[in-house]
Amino acid sequence: MTRIRHEARYLEIDGALGYVEEAYGERAYGEPSGVELPGEGAPVLCLHTAGQSGVQWRRTTEELAALGYRVIVPDLPGHGRSEPARTGPVEDLAQYAQWCQRLITALELERPYVVGCSIGGKIALELAVRAGDELAGAVALAAEAGPGRVNVAGLRRELQDLAAPSRSDRTYLGTLAVVGSAVPPATAELIATMHRREDPAVSSADLIGWGTHDVRDALAAATCPVQLVAGQDDLWLDLEQVRRTSEALPHGQYVLLPGVGHYPMEEIDGFAGVLDGWLRQLSRDRAAAG
Repeated sequence: MTRIRHEARYLEIDGALGYVEEAYGERAYGEPSGVELPGEGAPVLCLHTAGQSGVQWRRTTEELAALGYRVIVPDLPGHGRSEPARTGPVEDLAQYAQWCQRLITALELERPYVVGCSIGGKIALELAVRAGDELAGAVALAAEAGPGRVNVAGLRRELQDLAAPSRSDRTYLGTLAVVGSAVPPATAELIATMHRREDPAVSSADLIGWGTHDVRDALAAATCPVQLVAGQDDLWLDLEQVRRTSEALPHGQYVLLPGVGHYPMEEIDGFAGVLDGWLRQLSRDRAAAG
């Protein structure tokens, strides 16, 4: 019998404490020693969306660990339980990618998979470009290589006045608007309610990063296989640009999810099994590429 072990810790990265949760399988007492354990397989680094935290992966973490992965879920600087970056809210997603590289080093992760959604997907693309040889592969959910569709000038103005009482309502309603049509209303309501807890300053900075991040000219440097995943109901994405991103990558693939919006890991029941299939495909792609 295998049970799932959870661990949480703070690591000092770039002069501030970052919060990280891990889940992996371990053999229960008395199990025969010859049984292969879940959790002794590949590490998977899971990255959250703008303004949110690792709580977005709460329904995926344990199930993915049970499938044989070591699952690592951090809160990016200024999010969840992590301290803010020493330089303040982060507007350059490359800075988050550098932070993730330091986290990978600190945890001594060997060839991890990186899976991220929205800005997390862009960070996954950034890591594939920066350190593709050091990754087993990347899954970029709800992300494209070029700048995301957002009013950067408006967000910068908003940073000057973050006390507007409607900000949390806008987050709530905006989240509801980009949840897929196949998602049950109660699930959509829960997703939107959870999302309204974000820090406005951090969220605005994240979205500025979303609207300015651009690795289109560097995609050829991504030596690891990359899976681009988009929800057909995602109003924040240009689906054609996501497809083109996959075609510009040396080892890119594209998956379109009917009835899904901007948050596949929160919208899809049993997402861990779906993700497991993608990770296995990335492993086969890497083996085929030598």
